[in-house]
Amino acid sequence: MKRGIPSRHRVVTALAAVLAAGSAQAATWSDTAIGYRYGTDFHEPSNPRDVEKHVLQFTHASGHSLGQHFLNLDLLQSDDADPTNGSDRGATEAYLVYRHQLHLGKLRGEPVAFGPVKEVALTAGFDLNTKNTAFAPRKRQLLVGPTLKFDVPRGFFDLSLFYSREWNHCGLDACGLPGNRNAIAFDPYYQINLAWGLPFEAGAVPMKFQGFYNYNGEKGDDYFGVATKPEQLMRTSLMVDVGQLAWGSEYTLWVGLGYEYWRNKFGNHDKPGVDTDALTLNLEWHF
Repeated sequence: MKRGIPSRHRVVTALAAVLAAGSAQAATWSDTAIGYRYGTDFHEPSNPRDVEKHVLQFTHASGHSLGQHFLNLDLLQSDDADPTNGSDRGATEAYLVYRHQLHLGKLRGEPVAFGPVKEVALTAGFDLNTKNTAFAPRKRQLLVGPTLKFDVPRGFFDLSLFYSREWNHCGLDACGLPGNRNAIAFDPYYQINLAWGLPFEAGAVPMKFQGFYNYNGEKGDDYFGVATKPEQLMRTSLMVDVGQLAWGSEYTLWVGLGYEYWRNKFGNHDKPGVDTDALTLNLEWHF
């Protein structure tokens, strides 16, 4: 970990190059959805209590002649077990994810395919978050790396290896960071990412299995000078196409159950609240 905010030039340059490659391309397909998740067994580091959360979600994915875009915004509302700063009301968090894939096969005019892989992409993106707790996190993460796109009968299955840099903020006096004590720059680390969306039929019932899994390597010391440990996050769901079953409109309204698995949340360990196993009720409306 480095104190303060160092130069981000190399990561930003790589990120900008990938994003610029697709910025002027017309969309060839598009999918936009508003979603909702609800669960009662979420956890936060250093907090031993179960946290109830309502999550509103906006998701957009689209393709163009050279690749594809993905954007997701979660608005999370906790109950009073995860309070705002200076209040017993539940905290509110916003978390934004953006990824852009540049498909190498589309650049060269034919797929870069081998074995079960149908295409290779260069992916770049960022994560941003803010939350009104006493800790007051403000995550800023940049990442870039290759993605293998596997050939599946329907849907998608992607495996990525990212180089990542992360900057954040701590609002607690106990963090005690020198200089600009609220700012922290973690060491560079790698992230292994799986992402999938696999539609199928169970008899006459149209369904899909979707989600993602992240494995983040160690990223140096945390705000208190304690070494971080590798972090794992999986969020997945099994959904039913209720719209098609109820009124014949496929791929509109989906309802199902989800599961969130989180270990060493944010690299924390050996304290309460760093692990989560939460079942969720999930809804999606696509338009």
